[in-house]
Amino acid sequence: MQSFSNKADIADEGVWPIRRRRILDWLVNETRGERFIDNILVDMCEKLLASGVPVARATLHFRTNHPQWIGARILWKEGLAEATINTFAYGIENTPEFLKSPVNAIHQGAEEVRKQLEDTADGDEDSFYQELRDDGLTEYIAWPVEHTLGKRHVATFSTSRPGGFTSEHVDFLRDLLPALTLVSEIRLKNIMARTLLQTYVGPHASEQILSGVTTRGSGATVGAAIMICDLRDFTAISDLWPRDDVIHLLNDYFDAMSDPIERYGGEILKFMGDGLLAIFPLSKDTACHDLLEAIREGQALMAQLNRQYAGNGREPLRYGVGVHVGDVMYGNIGSRRRLDFTVIGPAVNVASRLETLTKEVKRPVLLSRAFVERAGCAEEMDSLGTFPLRGLGEPVDVFAFPER
Repeated sequence: MQSFSNKADIADEGVWPIRRRRILDWLVNETRGERFIDNILVDMCEKLLASGVPVARATLHFRTNHPQWIGARILWKEGLAEATINTFAYGIENTPEFLKSPVNAIHQGAEEVRKQLEDTADGDEDSFYQELRDDGLTEYIAWPVEHTLGKRHVATFSTSRPGGFTSEHVDFLRDLLPALTLVSEIRLKNIMARTLLQTYVGPHASEQILSGVTTRGSGATVGAAIMICDLRDFTAISDLWPRDDVIHLLNDYFDAMSDPIERYGGEILKFMGDGLLAIFPLSKDTACHDLLEAIREGQALMAQLNRQYAGNGREPLRYGVGVHVGDVMYGNIGSRRRLDFTVIGPAVNVASRLETLTKEVKRPVLLSRAFVERAGCAEEMDSLGTFPLRGLGEPVDVFAFPER
């Protein structure tokens, strides 16, 4: 039988620990040097086994602030040296499997879900519990792990011991929850901080910020290949299209152009309305080649997207890309209280002017001679001649991707 318990059903809840054990001291005092909660889960389960608690399977389920994943599960099984981490996409919370799961029951307010797996007299056909039976498990228990401000996560423990856990085993495991809550919240907040920074400022900038580069003006001069991309006719589109369609269009366009940039090692520093700024640091020998490959792949994805749009009776999306190479100031710029981690300098201005020039010469990708020579790709490109660029003293030799 599966049982659900509410808070009032848990005896002596205010008394903790029921019994002080060595593993509690370890969780509270000796895990400071371990950054990752999955490693702590593995060590904890091994210590439980050494203490005589017959844990054969344990999981931690966390909801995360991630643009792609609603949550993650850390799974340990007896005999494994490392835990398995699975991520779950948005939408899983509405599936029938999740809605009838013990994890959902905990999220809905249950203080305990307990299932004797040896007892099949109730005709239970739930595939999750059947999977546990097939693994030889005899009992399953799930409890909430409550973080600050009611953020509720889940811990589960299973055993293969005939008859399941004893009451002493359950008390032992329940004693771990407050300490496990504190230990896991610290690690989860660290992960969330890193994830949020990577989501909004990119992987390299996030590492700089987390390492303490947070004062205005802090940063460094770096050599980089610079790419600025802008969508054409966006003002007209945003005036004529419904709001949700405009947002969907922008996401499609940014997916097509951004995914290749990140795949080839570039860093998107910012989205600027319908444009983006990205760099490929020259510390990597293949930076210029990688930028070119990212543009080619982005063009292919945009062509694919435009075929879909044409099939729906929509006009194709047009864009302009400017590319240059040079030294940039990479760091914190802004007001005293609001900073932006970005790049500035003459090299960025050249890339921006080249992107604007694409409108005039009717070629979607323009590159400076400095970039072309650095990349060694002059023979692959069309030379368009020399152009004066607004705000720049010297005209610039301009090249374009060959027309197909």
